[in-house]
Amino acid sequence: SPSLPEYFVVPSSLTDQDLKLYSYSFIGRRMPLWSWNHPNGSALVRMANIKDVLQQRRIDQRICNAITRSHPLRSDVYKSDLDKCLPNIQEIQAAHIKLKQLCVNEPFEETEEKWLSALENTHWLEYIR
Repeated sequence: SPSLPEYFVVPSSLTDQDLKLYSYSFIGRRMPLWSWNHPNGSALVRMANIKDVLQQRRIDQRICNAITRSHPLRSDVYKSDLDKCLPNIQEIQAAHIKLKQLCVNEPFEETEEKWLSALENTHWLEYIR
């Protein structure tokens, strides 16, 4: 995938062949990407949706098992579908533009309540929370 970094962490139990095979199943060939690690062994892994719903369970289970085997405490994987609870990149960009317009174009001399209401309507604070 051209949108993934040149190097990234892969659980040792996944082979290069597994990665090549599974990459075609992910939208944009965006394999799971180990993004963050906590000293207790917890990790944050991002991945795109799997195209084929029939293959999704098998591939998802294989990757989750590999991540579990790589965890120092062999903890189970907790999954969360962020598409359902987080804004997409276009919504974040639109909120940022509204925030910039508010901060640059709106005089603060008007009532504070109006300005704070306009700030709330940008959704920027909600998104960065």
